[in-house]
Amino acid sequence: MTETIASRRRLGRGLEALLGPTREEAEREGSLVELAIADIRPNPYQPRRDVDPGALEELQASIRKAGLLQPVVVRPAPGGARGFELIAGERRMRACQALGWEKIPAVKREVDDRTVLTLALVENLQRDDLSPVDEARGYDRLIAEFSLTQQDVADAVGRDRSTVANALRLLKLPAGVLALLHSGELSVGHARALLALDDARVATSLAKEAVDLGLSVRDVEDRVRGGRAPVRRPRLKKGMGQAPEVRRIEDALRRRLGTDVRVTLRARGKGQIHLNFYSNDDLARLLELILGAPFDG
Repeated sequence: MTETIASRRRLGRGLEALLGPTREEAEREGSLVELAIADIRPNPYQPRRDVDPGALEELQASIRKAGLLQPVVVRPAPGGARGFELIAGERRMRACQALGWEKIPAVKREVDDRTVLTLALVENLQRDDLSPVDEARGYDRLIAEFSLTQQDVADAVGRDRSTVANALRLLKLPAGVLALLHSGELSVGHARALLALDDARVATSLAKEAVDLGLSVRDVEDRVRGGRAPVRRPRLKKGMGQAPEVRRIEDALRRRLGTDVRVTLRARGKGQIHLNFYSNDDLARLLELILGAPFDG
């Protein structure tokens, strides 16, 4: 086992403890308290800009039926202010507020600002809640506010340095492209292809065209290189669309691998998974993610 992998595993256990025990674990260790929701202010380092209303409704239904199984995690408000500041559990607290709760089970921790931001990032990354743009902005904030290197950030959140570097590159894209990437209309693969364009207006126009016409990543790459991509992709016949479960698999793989993924299903459970990479470094990053260690072949 490499030193990097070992350190990430040690860090993972520590972060898991800080992110909050289950209600039963908190009761056993005597750390569970009931706090007024009105006394808890939001996490100022929360990297996620939006919360999916559908997912929030599902969480509300779960809490209504089974109760809150994992307490939120807070710290005393910094600077001597009254009350508490949320560390982890924003969706849980929002769901409880929507259910009309005035108090919420919580665990108190003593942590600094850097740890609060790191924990917020890790919590969302573990749940695949962050858009690629929010993830990149979270990394950028860690670097800017706490003078960290990309490797420091990678070690802190349990990611590979190349993953962090590739995420940060996305922030070079124009605001219009980032908006489409953040909303999920544009994939990370499309966005990476657009990084080769120096003209912001051209990049934004091509991004909108890719969304409107349903261009593939390869189509966008052809346009970027000056080639001709299809003007419009042919519509699939009714009933021939991609199955929802396949789209969910592709979305999960895109989030995990940070690249464009296509899954093709065939008869008898057979099929193919197509992964795109955009440079030698990107291929090395994917191989390390898949193999669990740098590829030395």
